[in-house]
Amino acid sequence: MNKAAAIHAQPPTMIALVLFTLISLALGVIANFAGRKGSFLEKYFLGNRSLGPFAVALTAAVMSGGTFMGFPSLVYTFGWIVGLWIASYMIAPLTVLGALGKRIGQLSRKTGAVTLPDFFRERFGSPSLGLLTSILVMFFLCTNLVAQFSAGARIMKIVLPSSTAEWVFTDDIIASSDTSYLIGLAIFTLTVVAYTTYGGFLAAIWTDVFQSIIMAVGVMLLLPLALKASGGLHHATLMGMAQTDPGFAFGPGALRSFHPITLAISFFFMWAITGMGQPSTMVRLMAFRDSRTLRYSIIYLTIYNAIVYIPLIFIFVAARSILPNLGSSDDVMPSLVITLANPYVAGLILAAPYGAVLSTVSGWLLIISSGLVHDLYQRFIRPTASEREIAWASYTATIAVGLIVAIVAMHPPDYLQLIVVFSSSGMAAAFLMPGLLGSFWRRMTATGAIAAMISGVLVTVGLYIIGKFGPDALGLGGILPDTTDIGPAKGLRPYYLFGFDPCVWGLLASLIAGIVGSLLSRPPDPARVALLFDLQPPDAPAPATLDLHPELKSS
Repeated sequence: MNKAAAIHAQPPTMIALVLFTLISLALGVIANFAGRKGSFLEKYFLGNRSLGPFAVALTAAVMSGGTFMGFPSLVYTFGWIVGLWIASYMIAPLTVLGALGKRIGQLSRKTGAVTLPDFFRERFGSPSLGLLTSILVMFFLCTNLVAQFSAGARIMKIVLPSSTAEWVFTDDIIASSDTSYLIGLAIFTLTVVAYTTYGGFLAAIWTDVFQSIIMAVGVMLLLPLALKASGGLHHATLMGMAQTDPGFAFGPGALRSFHPITLAISFFFMWAITGMGQPSTMVRLMAFRDSRTLRYSIIYLTIYNAIVYIPLIFIFVAARSILPNLGSSDDVMPSLVITLANPYVAGLILAAPYGAVLSTVSGWLLIISSGLVHDLYQRFIRPTASEREIAWASYTATIAVGLIVAIVAMHPPDYLQLIVVFSSSGMAAAFLMPGLLGSFWRRMTATGAIAAMISGVLVTVGLYIIGKFGPDALGLGGILPDTTDIGPAKGLRPYYLFGFDPCVWGLLASLIAGIVGSLLSRPPDPARVALLFDLQPPDAPAPATLDLHPELKSS
């Protein structure tokens, strides 16, 4: 084990973070009482479709453990070039909210969809498509949740009393015998599972808004501290070059190939395009109040992203000169905060990454539990289950998923951001093209949607398998060129076919399969398409047709 300096927080830091946690729990309790009107499913999983512009904007920001733990780790390791890696996120509000937002909201109301599997099932009239969607959503989100739980545990670990949580950085990832990490994981798990289970969707939304505000405040407080301690960005950049190589300061191809131009293009798709296909985003687009809400949300989110992401690049370029011997780069955010800030201020700043992780996890837990309960249990096991039974099943599913992911997170991986990228790529490859084509193309069929989902996932996962084991080990050495000079050397590393990230190939495969599959299959039912695409009479019920949701006839 290669030791660096031990870093631990002072008690006031823990006090500040505990207060933040208690506020999050209180918001969950209040949300439970505030959202009692309406059916349990719409209340618990969609907040009665009542989100305003500020809530939509801040919850669609999709800040997570990747934002405040994984992304800083890459900036610290590779330098300024990571700014190009994230630049397209500045226009994500236009694509994520502007391209699909209004149409997803319209279709979800017309079909009465509560979950993403609901949406696809009712749009295409295919139970098998709904089941496939449920399985893929749960697989990719559970994978991503491991990284989020690990990030939350790392933050809690450093604020525990120093006698318990002295933080010694090593070249290896945290071992399962690291008691302070396990205690931090337990605290994080209990917190997020408790308020999410009790408060449901509104708890996730209210805490999202509160935590997003704290995130922006934390970044603004840390920026001047980091610039002052590093001696300015010029000095920090020179120090980074001395510790790594000149590539720390320059763009694609300058003595390192972490980010060649093909990956710059790839990550434009990753952040600006694939964000439209994330289940968490699509579910929130089912819950906004009206079109005016959506327009203002785009403006608010654009401003918010600029406030958060641009300073983060400056801060963690500067961190290279402040913490030159950091053993695990995934720990750079909390360790920098503890090094620079007053203990009370450190607690407030650490609430930013902690809040990002909490808000992400709460939303994803609800998506997974809704899939288990509404899309599997209610539809296939207990179709006649009472609302009370569904409520208890939802609570149980949320708790069970949280505990299972926490157990897996006891052995955290290298480079948390790479898991986030894998999960995001897989979900986009599965859901973006079926959602996009299904929303705007009348000829899109269930067969085309299934083909798009399966093709996108197979291509994406296949390229990760090739990257993991290498072309030679899989007997493909004579066909595929070596790409080991692209991307980080450790972690969940994909195969970069022709230099492009798997997200590009997954989306392309999904698009082609969706179009070809639809054209080769029987056209969709004209009556169903008319109900979803054509203007309905003013007195039409909501959803537009009860034939799509027979269970609503009795409600």
